[in-house]
Amino acid sequence: MHQLTKDASIEEIEAAGLGAYYTDHGVDVYPQSAGGTPFTAAYIACKGDPIANLQEDLAAEQKARATYEKLIDLCRDNPDVLDPLKFLREREVVHFQRFGEALRKVQDKLADKNFYMNNCNK
Repeated sequence: MHQLTKDASIEEIEAAGLGAYYTDHGVDVYPQSAGGTPFTAAYIACKGDPIANLQEDLAAEQKARATYEKLIDLCRDNPDVLDPLKFLREREVVHFQRFGEALRKVQDKLADKNFYMNNCNK
């Protein structure tokens, strides 16, 4: 956001529909959704269960990838924006793959007959 607006005039910022954002945050980065909802730690889901947590991580990576694809669709005519978006999209794909590998390892470990999770009798 900062790179795209740092040299913009007030008229350009208003014409782009960023007047309210500029009023609250200037040209600084403020973590929020495209709809303007600020980031909150409530978005971080964890249950204390490795499989549930990894499934949540996998879903988050896919949601981020889908968001980057939609942004790429919106920015087709701006290579200065497209290249970083494509990089970020690819990073989400790699993260998804690594979380998938971790999930398989945890599932294999839990399937091991000598592994007891939260078993106080052993």
